[in-house]
Amino acid sequence: MQRSPRILPIGVILFAAPFLGSCMGAEDSEATRARDASGDVPTFTVDPSWPLEMPDKWIMGAVTAVFVDAQDHVWVTHLPETLTPEEISAVQDPPLGTCCVPAPVVIEFDAQGNVVQGWGDPATQDISEFPRNAHGLFIDHNDFVWIGTFRHHRVMKFTRSGELVMQIGEYEVTGGSNDESLLGGPSGIWVDPSTNEVFISDGYSNRRVIVFDGETGAYLRHWGAYGERPDDTYRSNRDPDGPAPRQFSTPHGLIGSNDGLIYVADRRGNRIQVFQQSGEFVTEKIIAPETRSSGSAFVVGLSPDADQEWLYLADGTNHKVWVLRRSDLEVVGEFGRGGRQVGQFLRPHGMSVDSQGNIYVGEASTGRRVQKFTVTGG
Repeated sequence: MQRSPRILPIGVILFAAPFLGSCMGAEDSEATRARDASGDVPTFTVDPSWPLEMPDKWIMGAVTAVFVDAQDHVWVTHLPETLTPEEISAVQDPPLGTCCVPAPVVIEFDAQGNVVQGWGDPATQDISEFPRNAHGLFIDHNDFVWIGTFRHHRVMKFTRSGELVMQIGEYEVTGGSNDESLLGGPSGIWVDPSTNEVFISDGYSNRRVIVFDGETGAYLRHWGAYGERPDDTYRSNRDPDGPAPRQFSTPHGLIGSNDGLIYVADRRGNRIQVFQQSGEFVTEKIIAPETRSSGSAFVVGLSPDADQEWLYLADGTNHKVWVLRRSDLEVVGEFGRGGRQVGQFLRPHGMSVDSQGNIYVGEASTGRRVQKFTVTGG
């Protein structure tokens, strides 16, 4: 019988298990029953040694996105402006202390947790060429780095070393959910390697998925919830006992699968919606419908096996990662709980999976870190 996936720090497994078991509430009962019925659900152990210490007294602010590239290098974007003067005392005028210094907005780690490079400095770079308010991150099949800027309404395409190649949208200009050239709070990005089409969850101001040509930036198509035309006048009362809203609430993250489906995390809608790449609606799954505040569906990831059997959902309000069986979207497990200790989360906001099935989770708000969870079963 498969037990609940537990996050057990290396070296303290025997002591952590009883404590974690005592923290499970009634809300987990449905997921627990589903787990017990499945014998091969992946389980994870936190690796407290990853990443290694960053150079030059760098420190990260709220982490907005995480992506693992084809080399199993882990890319991270964060918000330096969320750091307090006490956290970056070395750069105050006059200095308040000897540590620390805001890390560059974009950081690349190797698989061992060493910093490879960092770029994007708000103190020295022109805003027109700099991914300020970075949100959404993807490294495509041609090694271009795509970054969304959710407050400035752009998706920016860079070389691996940070040279701006192209941008979609205009700085601080938006035109609503049916505009074909402007964006409104882009939050998630996925590029199809077979077509070079760029899929964007355009969700902080708008409520849609929009698709562009990855080479030219030309508009191709867009759609809203259930594949319908977006309607910016729609308002939902978010009643957990009522029908699901007909429009996206906050399409916050998305990913494409090997079999041509697009999975969209509708954050405040507490759901994952699934589409054909054309925008045709396939199905949806409601996750923790009682969740209010910022919602339960932040960002999605897929297991690296050929069938991509498992779907992962980071939940920034309930501070956990849900594990779903992709074939039927049944919840079969979860890991994490709210807290500041190793293996716990405060606002999991970015997530990606490497070629071995290990999961990297970045925390926004006051979490401000990235943790590695090594797959140990399944």
